[in-house]
Amino acid sequence: MPAKRNFIPYRNDLKLKARELRANMTEPERKLWFQFLRNFPHPVLRQKPIADYIVDFYCARLKMAIEIDGDSHFEGEAMTYDAKRTHALELLGVRVLRFTNREVMEEFETVCERILQEAK
Repeated sequence: MPAKRNFIPYRNDLKLKARELRANMTEPERKLWFQFLRNFPHPVLRQKPIADYIVDFYCARLKMAIEIDGDSHFEGEAMTYDAKRTHALELLGVRVLRFTNREVMEEFETVCERILQEAK
């Protein structure tokens, strides 16, 4: 009997948008990708569709999503949307780590250390 895979669903119609986001990463996303996640001990995907969402970075082996939040994420409806999104991902067994743009740009080593800690 083959081993059961932990399939994470996604909407096929999000693939094009994910491709666009990969081509147009923000400065903090580029920094985290090129200076850390690209050589992470486990494979990491950029702009990965999961369920009804696209996460900034996703490590399938760890079932861990990494989100980099800009200023717009801290305004009214965006905060509610992010909470709903995080809850939906957690129901799928995905652990969500969130960092602000400022944290990535100004506290880069701390961000990397936290990601490594969560990977254990």
